[in-house]
Amino acid sequence: MQKLRYFAASKTEKAGSPAKAAHTEFLRTGRISRHRDDWVPEQRRYLTYEEVAERTGKRLEAAADTTHTRINSFHRSIQFPKIIFHRTLSDSPHLGYCHVTAARTNFARYADVRWAFYIANFFAEIGENEAFFERIRQNYSRMYFAVALKPEAEAKAMTIDRSIRDNGLLFRTHDPKEALRNVLMLGARDAELRKIIAKL
Repeated sequence: MQKLRYFAASKTEKAGSPAKAAHTEFLRTGRISRHRDDWVPEQRRYLTYEEVAERTGKRLEAAADTTHTRINSFHRSIQFPKIIFHRTLSDSPHLGYCHVTAARTNFARYADVRWAFYIANFFAEIGENEAFFERIRQNYSRMYFAVALKPEAEAKAMTIDRSIRDNGLLFRTHDPKEALRNVLMLGARDAELRKIIAKL
């Protein structure tokens, strides 16, 4: 795969009259201009993958923070812990996903399901094996999804519980309103609250 190159965009471009050409000034006056404006514009500064990953992470965490605030402001009986951290894709550091919150719920015919809610700045299928994402598409601005989790004794970490639903995926959408509704439905403790949320 061809390596991607990233460069820092200039802050603002000077809009206005077109710049005079340096060679015509020399032909007209016979002098070489020493003014900085007449010289070649600043060259592009290429960013390292680490710099791109850092910028991506800041944007993802800001989006996750805003999303968490919106979720918790719906109703005081539905409150989720704020557990925000991000990961970027190693080959494409401009793409990444961010963990927003995690909780437990009774989901459909499954009892006491542990789940986590994420935001990604791309749309993809959840992979069936070690690859977490498959068929990444960047045509949507964001992907909101929740996966069922289970503790892994050997790794001492949480892994996707693929026995629940379609590959451990509880929901996946690019619509923020639908994502908010789904997270609130997972967090609602009784049927009455779920009816109210379903009408959103």
